[in-house]
Amino acid sequence: MNTTQFIKLLQQEGYPDPVEVKQVPNGSLGEHTHPFAVKALVIDGSIDITIQGNRKTYSIGDVFELGFEELHSESYGPTGVIYLASRNH
Repeated sequence: MNTTQFIKLLQQEGYPDPVEVKQVPNGSLGEHTHPFAVKALVIDGSIDITIQGNRKTYSIGDVFELGFEELHSESYGPTGVIYLASRNH
């Protein structure tokens, strides 16, 4: 998916405009939650997200979603990751 398609999808689903998020190479965040749902588009690098022991890698053009207060962990690829994220409260 490209940025234009992603923004159109967000608008259709009632999400606000996204913000750009950058994470450092080979970084990680242990298990945590967010007080919002998130939908994000990877625009550079990669991110691994683990939910209930299931790990999935997202790369350029992939969209990932996290539910409200969904417990997860994150790790970032060797070049880090940049993604556009929209938070739905």
